[in-house]
Amino acid sequence: MRTTEQFAVLWILFIVIVLGNLAVLVTLFMNKNRKSRMNFFIKQLAIADLSVGLLSVLTDIVQRITISWLAGNVACKVIRFIQVWVTYASTYVLVALSIDRYDAITHPMNFSGCWKRARRLVGAAWGFSAIFSSPMFYLYEERVIQDQLQCWIDLGDALRWQLYMCWVATSLFVIPAFIISACYVIIIKTIWSKGSMLGPVGGKHRFRNGSAELARRRASSRGIIPKAKVKTVKMTIVIVIVFVLCWSPYIVFDLLQVFEQIPKTQTNIAIATFIQSLAPLNSAANPLIYCLFSTHFVRTLKRLPPFRWLFRSGLCGTPPDDVVSHNGSGQTSSSRLRNHHSSDSMRTLTTSLTTSTRRPATIIRTSRVVI
Repeated sequence: MRTTEQFAVLWILFIVIVLGNLAVLVTLFMNKNRKSRMNFFIKQLAIADLSVGLLSVLTDIVQRITISWLAGNVACKVIRFIQVWVTYASTYVLVALSIDRYDAITHPMNFSGCWKRARRLVGAAWGFSAIFSSPMFYLYEERVIQDQLQCWIDLGDALRWQLYMCWVATSLFVIPAFIISACYVIIIKTIWSKGSMLGPVGGKHRFRNGSAELARRRASSRGIIPKAKVKTVKMTIVIVIVFVLCWSPYIVFDLLQVFEQIPKTQTNIAIATFIQSLAPLNSAANPLIYCLFSTHFVRTLKRLPPFRWLFRSGLCGTPPDDVVSHNGSGQTSSSRLRNHHSSDSMRTLTTSLTTSTRRPATIIRTSRVVI
C-alpha cells in the first residue's frame, strides 16, 4: 500500500471514528432523561473509541506530516501511554459491558438499580487499562533514527520482543476474549433455558391501559427475561464478534512475525499494513452497530443535519429495538521511515523498528508493536 493510499485510509478512519462516536455521545446526551445501564456502558465505550481516533489515528496523521518527533521526550512517553491506555480501555469497557449483561440476564430480580456496581465495573476497566499501559512510560523515548528525531521503542533481541508480544496478546485479546466468551455462553444458555417463558411478554399479546408494561414487570419479578433485554444482548454479541474479527488478525499476524514465521517480503509488508488498520476499524464499527440496532439512536440522528444524508442513502436501518432509551445493555511497516509512520497509530500501540547494524544505514529493520 503506497504512502498516499495509507494517508487516505488514515483520514477516512479518523473521520468515521470521530463522527460516529460523537454521534453516539450526542444522541445519548439528547436522550439523557432516559437513563439506563446500557446507555452508561455505551457512553463509556464511545468515549474510549473517540479517544482512539483523536489520540492514536490523529497523532499518526500529524507525525506522517512532520516526519520527525517535535513534542519532546516527556510528551513522547505521555502520548504513547495515553494511546495504549485508550486502546486497552476500549477493550476492557467491552468486558465490563459483557459482565453487566451477564448480571442482567442471569440475575434479573437483583439487577434493577445496581448503578454503583456499574460504575465500579467501568472504573475497574479504565484502571486496569492504565496499569497495563504503564510500561510505555519506560519503553518509549526520543531517539535519532536516520537523522530524524523519533519517539521510539527498542527492546533489543528477538526474545524480548517475543515475550512482549505474548504479553500484549494475552492482556489485550486473550483474557478479554475469554471473559467475554464465558459471559455470553452463560447468557445464551440462560436465555435458551427460559425461552418458553418469554412468550407472554412478547409482541404477540396486546394489553390495554398500560397492562403490557405491568406484565413485563411481573415477568421480570418471576425471573423471566424481557424481550428488550434479550435484544440488547444480541447487539452486544455483534459488538463482541466485530471486536474479535478486528483484533485477531492483528494479534495473530504480529505473533507470527515476532516468531519469524512470516518472510520479510514486500507483499507481506502490504498485508501487514492492511491488518494493522483493522484495530482502529473496531472503533469505527461500533457506532454503525448502534445505528443498526437502535431505533431511538436513528431517530435522534435524523434530526442532526450532518447525518441526514446517511439515512437518505439507506446506510442505516431502523430495526425494532430500543437500545438508547430502554435497554440495559509493524508491525512490519515498510522498510523506510515514512512508511513506518503510516502504521504507527493503526496498531494503537505504535511502532518500533530496530536499527540493524548488518544493513545499510538508510534501512530500518522491522520492529515490534506496542499495543
